[in-house]
Amino acid sequence: MMELHPHDMAHGGEAVARHDGKAYFIPGAMPGEVVEATVIEDKGSWARTALVEVIAPSPERRVPPCPHAQDCGGCQWQFASDEEQRQWKRSTVIGQLEHLGKIVDPIVHETVVAGPAFGYRNRMDFRVADGKPALFRPRSNDLVPLDTCLLMVDELQDTFAELGDLTGVEKITLRAGTRTNKRVAVIEGEPPEQIADWGASVILRKGKSLESLVGDPVLTEIVDGAVFEVPVDGFFQNNTDGAETLVRLVRDVLEVEDDETLLDGYCGVGLFGATVGRDAARVIGIESTPGAVKYARSNLAAAGVDRNIIAGSFTKDIDKLEEYWDVAVVDPPRKGLGQRGVEAVTAAMPRRIAYVACDPASLARDARMLDSYGYEFIDATPVDMFPQTYHIEIVARFDRKPYEEEEEERRS
Repeated sequence: MMELHPHDMAHGGEAVARHDGKAYFIPGAMPGEVVEATVIEDKGSWARTALVEVIAPSPERRVPPCPHAQDCGGCQWQFASDEEQRQWKRSTVIGQLEHLGKIVDPIVHETVVAGPAFGYRNRMDFRVADGKPALFRPRSNDLVPLDTCLLMVDELQDTFAELGDLTGVEKITLRAGTRTNKRVAVIEGEPPEQIADWGASVILRKGKSLESLVGDPVLTEIVDGAVFEVPVDGFFQNNTDGAETLVRLVRDVLEVEDDETLLDGYCGVGLFGATVGRDAARVIGIESTPGAVKYARSNLAAAGVDRNIIAGSFTKDIDKLEEYWDVAVVDPPRKGLGQRGVEAVTAAMPRRIAYVACDPASLARDARMLDSYGYEFIDATPVDMFPQTYHIEIVARFDRKPYEEEEEERRS
């Protein structure tokens, strides 16, 4: 064992301490504390440790509210106050933009609270162990059977309480529309006898096929006054209050004019197209999942938005749109845009881009590339959509740099 003095939080949610020039990563520790830890993985210049004892705790340390917090990998930060967690998220974004994005003193606003600190998730994906919903232990393939999960919204808590013995089920996904009280359970394995008591539509997944056992196989939710239909196996933001916050921030960033065309890249079922897109003259979008494209078209139609949504890869099929756009919002997967995505979103030289990111490192790398394609990083706002975890959503603004002739005219 060794005594360590953590001084920062690393991207990935672990405290970091330096000892004799070597970095030690300590899950469960906090900056400013004195801890004892033991090395479990030594990589030479750095090592990963297991926390043994907190010798001098931070004043921001608390007793985790959930009885499973010490064993379950679903949360990483329940031991820290909510305010401290938000500070860590902001500092992580700043650090990645400085280190990977090479941006000097980036403007990163305070982390926005997007709803309650618990009871916010409208979707949970569980394995099953000992007849109970289960999640993996941290950095392990071992499952932890759960009697409760405090992250779920009330609607899912109600269904969770009625699940009963799940022996024979391999996986179960619980989803809810928090504004519609629509609940759905998707199961893999042998359906239990008590599924009619769950108060939810129940869908059986067999490979790629879905069979409706109880109720309607479509989930509905309302965000910013727009009604969204979502396929039960399709992507939608897992925090409805958070989705509303993202919409507000993207609207504030883009300041869309009513004669402009909005590009919605990686549009999913149309979250931004059906909300922010109401401010535009037209929305053009692209999405790689054919099922999501179908719902995006119908959701934007229901919102009264003039639209052209195509099925395709954002990085490969952007030319199929055959239209120009004045402003753009992109919400790429965790790996970010990459060079081909940057080329795609900047192809029409929009005046402004709102970048919704779920990984600060990917955002930072893309910010550097966007700069080389003529787009200046203006600012970023972290959104605390997933309290008790290190995961961050970020809305960043990029403005097109003036052309040389524009710059000369502005200076004259």
